[in-house]
Amino acid sequence: MSHQVLARKWRPGTFSEMVGQQHVLQALVNALETGRLHHAYLFTGTRGVGKTTVARILAKCLNCDTGVTSTPCGECGACLEIAEGRSVDLIEVDAASKTKVEDTRELLENVQYTPTRARYKIYLIDEVHMLSNHSFNALLKTLEEPPPHAMFLLATTDPQKLPATVLSRCLQFNLKNMQPEQIVAHLTHILSAESVDADAEARALGAPSSMRDALSLSDQAIAFGEGRLAGAEVREMLGTVDRGQVLEIVAAILEDDPATVLSLVAHIAEHAPDFVSTLDELASILHQMTIAQTVPDALDTSWPDQARIVELAARATIDDTQLFWQMATSGRRDVYLASSARAGLEMVLLRMIAFRPAVVIQPQAAAGDPPVKKPEPPATPVVREGGSEGAQPAATIAPRNDQTVPTDQTVPSSPYRASVSATDETAVEMPESTPQSSPHSTSHTTSHTTSHTTSHSKDNPSATGAGDPVSIDHSEDGAAPSASESDERGV
Repeated sequence: MSHQVLARKWRPGTFSEMVGQQHVLQALVNALETGRLHHAYLFTGTRGVGKTTVARILAKCLNCDTGVTSTPCGECGACLEIAEGRSVDLIEVDAASKTKVEDTRELLENVQYTPTRARYKIYLIDEVHMLSNHSFNALLKTLEEPPPHAMFLLATTDPQKLPATVLSRCLQFNLKNMQPEQIVAHLTHILSAESVDADAEARALGAPSSMRDALSLSDQAIAFGEGRLAGAEVREMLGTVDRGQVLEIVAAILEDDPATVLSLVAHIAEHAPDFVSTLDELASILHQMTIAQTVPDALDTSWPDQARIVELAARATIDDTQLFWQMATSGRRDVYLASSARAGLEMVLLRMIAFRPAVVIQPQAAAGDPPVKKPEPPATPVVREGGSEGAQPAATIAPRNDQTVPTDQTVPSSPYRASVSATDETAVEMPESTPQSSPHSTSHTTSHTTSHTTSHSKDNPSATGAGDPVSIDHSEDGAAPSASESDERGV
């Protein structure tokens, strides 16, 4: 077969041809130039970010006939054999198909032998997390202390499944997802070199995915469009909704026109699209509208529909776009849980109209007027003890024993407040609850205190009136009570 897919034809052959991953490339280039090479490298990341590609380029750098370098020539025998996949000193192993410990032992039996013609014997194990525990145990000793001519390059999409003993023996590099702008720029370069006519919308449809996914979709779209890429044809192939239809839905929501919204959804449903992707496209438009409202300079105006987005952003408030975006993202669950996906989408769009915040018109302050202050919070209500007439307010801070209370202030009442009735009998008011005493001890103390207080009130008719604090003279001349009297009262 003479035709070669774009993902394999345009696989980078040197570090300079890589797109992104500068944090990984810089470390590898510096290690190659200074000679500080490790015997085991682990490359992690999601699909299509370049794990195997980086490993193969590193193998070229190690076995190039010009010497260990960060820029392999790509023309010598070793470089050509690695690029064509026929190098006997680069052993590529698919761990997903060789998971047994017997396969690992057979692989490690030849580690001790020197390379056939290259400088290093390199073991490239892809999807290494698929190995069994016994295979990892068999690999540990060789991975820790390999022969000087052997090197291990491991790649995986799930490093959490690797044992800690394996991770500690490798230098780990995590490859990041590429930005959509990087994918679109590289895809534009490839399509231009392939002489394929493609518009901006068609190139951007595969941008949120990885580079390999974007190239695979491009191959499919080229075959679908008979050698060219058009946005409408690519949307029809992928089953996605037209971006212009979603912009019309946003305009109908801002105009509070539910009839138009339902009409647009019915038109979209005729093409059997994915309604979840419709919500994703709506959320993307609302995100760009928010950027146009807050940071207009950060908006990419190169796309043909960005002018329409700026116009819609001027008609909406920031509250509208924030609320609509939140409803669109959380509405994905409603689409899955609804009786039909179309009904879920319609309910999400009608909810945006029903719960759109009202416009608050604030009068502009005249020149020279002070800025309007925020309203003060309401005052905390004063809570008084009890509900009977004549009760004293609850004291918030009680003075210490060594503090002197000014004469113009009222002494805070104690938990036991005494009052004298018209018949010179003193009643003692107890607190509602005494958490630290039992009911038996409380009743005994109350009765004992009441009896002594009553007898003392009869002996001393000069007691204060009702409602006064407990401050009773113990003699007619105001002298302090004697010791015997104190003992009788239980003081």
